[in-house]
Amino acid sequence: MTNHLFLTSLSALALAACATGPDYQATPVSAAAAAPFVHQQGAAVSSAEPAGQWWRLYADPVLDGLVADALAANTDVRVAVGRLAKARALLRETRGQREPQIGVGASAQYGKLPGPDLGQKREDVQVDVGLDVAYELDLFGRVSRSVEAARGDTAAAAEDAQAVRVAVVADTTRAYADAASAAERLAVGERIVALLDRSLALTEKRHQVGLANGLDTARIAALRDQRAAELPLIQAEREAALLRLATLTGRTPRELPPIAAARVSTLRLAQPIPVGDGAGLLARRPDVRAAERRLAAATARIGVATADLYPRITLGGSVGSSGAGLGNIFGGNPLTWLVGPLINWTVNRSAARARVAGSEADAQVALAQFDGSVLTALQETETALSSYRNALARRAALQSASNAAEKAAAITRARQREGDISSLELLDAERTAADAQAALAEADARIATAQIDLFRSLGGTWTQA
Repeated sequence: MTNHLFLTSLSALALAACATGPDYQATPVSAAAAAPFVHQQGAAVSSAEPAGQWWRLYADPVLDGLVADALAANTDVRVAVGRLAKARALLRETRGQREPQIGVGASAQYGKLPGPDLGQKREDVQVDVGLDVAYELDLFGRVSRSVEAARGDTAAAAEDAQAVRVAVVADTTRAYADAASAAERLAVGERIVALLDRSLALTEKRHQVGLANGLDTARIAALRDQRAAELPLIQAEREAALLRLATLTGRTPRELPPIAAARVSTLRLAQPIPVGDGAGLLARRPDVRAAERRLAAATARIGVATADLYPRITLGGSVGSSGAGLGNIFGGNPLTWLVGPLINWTVNRSAARARVAGSEADAQVALAQFDGSVLTALQETETALSSYRNALARRAALQSASNAAEKAAAITRARQREGDISSLELLDAERTAADAQAALAEADARIATAQIDLFRSLGGTWTQA
């Protein structure tokens, strides 16, 4: 009866116990951070919430396949997934502290043992077996706070893996877009060289009949060679982008499928980019969510450290037997058993209080890092929106300039054929038109880059097939 009352009292005490340390409260997002973006104006973006698989907006099946390959085989993703698996294993280990700790021991020693008669000794094997059980009463929440901290670490690791996926998808799309835009720029450069070849041939004919001099021919030839010299640089950029694409998708350069290099036009969108608002951004960005989970884990560790200021009570019990040889162990030898609580209480409370202060400082660091991640997310998104909007404005101006330059070059060619103007004036018109066309192709490539940077800053939810 006494033992029953003792165990009942301990159970009631355990149920009435509360965890030490502060309870985590999610940090509210300010109205300024949750508001629509400052640089959201314009027809190129909308206030709709962005879709997770944003790369599908380009409607390119080859890109879809490359992104799927990257999510499945990219080495950075595999590292992040491995770290997440480790964090989950540590969480299971921490949860194991809630379970009774059971230990089984056995030993055997050979030597001289006391015999049945007084003073008599004999040689035999002494065998000891025992079973120990211990269960910590989590009266002050040390174990529960430890589990809470491990759960926060695991969630943060999951968000870290998500952030790696975001980066890998953006880098894969960027490499594919760079290769495609380089192919388009290469085609534009080749057209410019072909046009200058025709101008050079016409000028040489005019020189042969005395309508142009050798200086005119040399100048056009120099311009033609300058434009031709730019083509290998663009080709090198294209090849470098394809090599990046191979690495990102977990392939060697030789294993990259030819279809990955088949696109020869810059990626373009036929619809506005959905960007949402600040509140949606902060709820979606994996780096912000990871920082928030690390703050929760750091807050829980204050409770773990605070629990060390109080006694740690463990209910334990053991049962065992010993005898000369296994036959005596299982042949009726008396069992020994013990049961009772074990109380541990740290005497050096200064060290325990110092650990509490250290945990509180870690929580302050985690809070600052969370605030920093919020500001960084907003800054990156606003910067990407501004860059995208200005890239579109620049492209519109360059398109107008290119149209005007091409019109002027066509008029100049016609007048030059009629002998109204010199070859030098034609050279200037050709150079202006060539510069405008090359700048327009570069502007298209910058728009694709700005789009991908914007998608990357918006974060997203990724699913792996």
